Amino acid sequence: MSEFTTREELLAGLAHILASPSDEGVLEGIVTRPEKGQRVEVERCELSGKGGVAGDHWAKGSWKSTDDGQPHPDVQVSLMNTRCLGLIARERNRWPLAGDNLLVDLNLSPENAPPGQRIAVGNAIIEITDIPHMACASFIERYGRDAGVFVNTGDGRTHMLRGRLGRIVQDGLVSVGDRVVKLD
Repeated sequence: MSEFTTREELLAGLAHILASPSDEGVLEGIVTRPEKGQRVEVERCELSGKGGVAGDHWAKGSWKSTDDGQPHPDVQVSLMNTRCLGLIARERNRWPLAGDNLLVDLNLSPENAPPGQRIAVGNAIIEITDIPHMACASFIERYGRDAGVFVNTGDGRTHMLRGRLGRIVQDGLVSVGDRVVKLD
């Protein structure tokens, strides 16, 4: 078996990804990034509008900032669908490499979760933003070129399979196993 999932395997798994729950799913993993390139998987953590994901480097500085140089709130938290990530990563222990904070079994497509959609996770609430989440060079290095092309183009891009970015609009505690609920 190849180290990386092939284009054919990714395309064959698309229907399973697209069958993700639309309204209510599960938080299957939480990852913090204390420093660039570091990944720490945790069982629970606080989400806050001021600090982002507790233990994550977002509050120290982000790739996107506001006019006054502060970390941009629209990229406080990243979410990725676990059906897609599972297919790409092959093994559960490789999920954190993606660097997404909240790993969820929920349909994150723009059709199901457009910008402005609010999602409850534990007792926190996240609002999906319109900033695109794309596979970068590190993602491709970790999961292979086919995975990068899969999430960045065609159906992968249409359904935002690389994941979504959001802002925290209600502080709260989240734990692996929590319900993830799309709000009206």
